[in-house]
Amino acid sequence: MRELGIWEVMLSGIGIILGAGIYALIGSAAALAGNSVWLSFALSALVAAFTALSYAELSSMYPRAGAEYEYTAPALGQKIAFVVGWLIIFSGIIGASAVALGFAGYLGVLLSVPAIPAAIVLIAVLCVILLYGIRESALVASVFTLIEAGGLLLIIIAGLPYLGKVDYFEMPMGVSGLFSAAALVFFAYMGFEEMVKFSEETRSPERTIPKALVLALVICTVLYVFVSVSAVSVLGWEALAVSDAPFSDVAQTAWGENGALVLSVIALFATSNTVLLMMFASSRISYGMARAGSLPSFLSGVHPERHTPWIAIIAVGLGSMVFLFFGNIGFVANIANFTLFITFLVVNVAAIVLRFRDPDRPRPFKSPGKVGKLPILPVLGILSCAFLLTQIEPEVMAIGVLLTAAGFLIAFVLAWRAEEFRVA
Repeated sequence: MRELGIWEVMLSGIGIILGAGIYALIGSAAALAGNSVWLSFALSALVAAFTALSYAELSSMYPRAGAEYEYTAPALGQKIAFVVGWLIIFSGIIGASAVALGFAGYLGVLLSVPAIPAAIVLIAVLCVILLYGIRESALVASVFTLIEAGGLLLIIIAGLPYLGKVDYFEMPMGVSGLFSAAALVFFAYMGFEEMVKFSEETRSPERTIPKALVLALVICTVLYVFVSVSAVSVLGWEALAVSDAPFSDVAQTAWGENGALVLSVIALFATSNTVLLMMFASSRISYGMARAGSLPSFLSGVHPERHTPWIAIIAVGLGSMVFLFFGNIGFVANIANFTLFITFLVVNVAAIVLRFRDPDRPRPFKSPGKVGKLPILPVLGILSCAFLLTQIEPEVMAIGVLLTAAGFLIAFVLAWRAEEFRVA
């Protein structure tokens, strides 16, 4: 039954996008962009917008929950579609690792505990919540989303008396640092692509989903820019860059020890929520692909009492724990960004290919601007994602390439086994 309207989808989208990326990464981004960190969020939003409009067009053509697989399979074939699903799973696994390290940084303000063990405990506890049931997981996520949004509003309020005290265009590493920061904070926009998966529960999804997607992205961008300006106004980029708990330090400077305590607690809720949602998404995609025969069938196991995909949840949790041992939050986040950039490149290519291959299919929403049949914004999406990929350090690129190559290898093995089965 289709029950969701534009406001419900938009608010859900804001809740998904408005994760803990900014809580965890603003310090690392400030080290690259200086006081211009707000501009790095704006640049990332522009790149996200190009791809969001491609998602909007494709979701209006295929208003089903399959999302990326539905788009890429008819345009680029089953193997590419499999690799996209594979990368989306890992974006959630690795993203959960990055935010869990952010959780550990804020916990360190309250308790003297080592970062990696604290992050492991967090992931284990959230796995238990996911194993317990979808209703309980959704309730926890809803409450935590309200808390994390409140924390961002508090940071904006904290910065109001300090506005104008720094040069907001100061870039210690120049424009290259700004672009590197934009590539890093793209992580904070992770989730807008999930909105298209509401299609099967939304009234008039071919019109509602595109509008809600664009509105949610605009609102989150404005909030991120205001938060960034406030944070550098209070601390300046130098102090922000070396902080393990940046918003806690902002609150301490503005309001003293009690302010730091409040923001640290809020940040723990925010980071926990994002880890929960990322692990939830990755486990459900893993379960779905296993049920469809694209991943090993044991991942489709369902708990007999709780009716949750318990094996997929445990596998995702263990995978997230492994990536914790890279240690550096910016490094881990950029591995997740690599998977996102590749996925979004493919989605933009699919939007272009389908304009030529299936021009007569109804498109209630169409990405604006074209030259002949060639849509302009998906081209810009491809170029901008490719450019941000070049801003990622070589070590991250190497790990990302290995993950992508593993996906292709599995896709070809599955295709070969299917062909062998048909011949037999």
